[in-house]
Amino acid sequence: MSVFRLVLLPFSLVYGSIVKLRNFFYNKGVLKAHEFDLPIIAVGNLEVGGAGKTPMIEYLIRLIGNSKKIATISRGYGRKTKGLIIADQDSSAAEIGDEPMQFNRKFPEVTVIASENRVKAIHQVEEEQQVILLDDAFQHRKVKAGLTILLLDYNRIGERSFLLPAGNMRESKKEMKRADLVVVTKAPKIFSPLDQRVVEAHIKPYFDKDIYYSYISYGELELLNKNEAFEPFTLQDISRKTEVILLTGIAKTQPLVDFLELRTKKITHLKYGDHYKFGQKDIQKLAETYNSGLSTQKVIITTEKDAMRLMDAELVDEVSKLPVHYIPIKAEICDRFKEEFDKKILNYVG
Repeated sequence: MSVFRLVLLPFSLVYGSIVKLRNFFYNKGVLKAHEFDLPIIAVGNLEVGGAGKTPMIEYLIRLIGNSKKIATISRGYGRKTKGLIIADQDSSAAEIGDEPMQFNRKFPEVTVIASENRVKAIHQVEEEQQVILLDDAFQHRKVKAGLTILLLDYNRIGERSFLLPAGNMRESKKEMKRADLVVVTKAPKIFSPLDQRVVEAHIKPYFDKDIYYSYISYGELELLNKNEAFEPFTLQDISRKTEVILLTGIAKTQPLVDFLELRTKKITHLKYGDHYKFGQKDIQKLAETYNSGLSTQKVIITTEKDAMRLMDAELVDEVSKLPVHYIPIKAEICDRFKEEFDKKILNYVG
């Protein structure tokens, strides 16, 4: 632990006491949790960012969307607006946030809501919807979800962790017990029973219910702006000679870097913080980096979530002058857990 984080430990003790007291009040009914008559699934994590909540929400949409009318409710972190906004075809990431923007763009049949007040948001749409998906809602206890899914990053299980602000934990591991099921995300597609036992040895002291595993699946590169001046680049086009300029503003980038490094080691990573709001200077730096590259074969790649912010009106003209591609990402439940997981979700929503 760094000296800076060590200095913050006393504040973590204060923060932890406040969180513990808040949970105690909810557990005892002193603070009210609102219940509703329709299926509500909450997806969340214990740490700050990066556990794969957005891909998991999208997995649930694909799983149940063919038979049910769905609404997603997110806080809309990083948006410029406040209050309750129901997304439409003209919505932007600046208005509703990048995750809701991604849901809205990929699933036009889904009602996408950005709201700090999730109780109010559910009341707004409960008569029209059959299932509500709450994004980043493990700590949001004002709504009593019928099914709570807690996500844990495979690559961080077993690490020593501390509460905010000294560490990245929002809550103690003891709070895992509130979840109905755990999904260990970003796992290898195939792993041994021994690997599973090692992982679950870190989970089972805190959680004694169902544990599932998911992995990341990357899709084909997509050109952000359909500018005829640029030929679409594919993953197959990336070779050892290809220079990749990688632009990211998400919490955890290493899985994507590892994926691209299987194809080329020539990666220039322009890395910004989670939910970073790109500005004109950032696009200028991106253009300079791209144009200064010596390789004759080069491409700009960003994440799907970052692409939502790059589409904002104030940036779109400059971004369209560059061959920016984004790489879609999906969560897939590992094969030996998929049938049981899907059945559990479908049985709950009815």
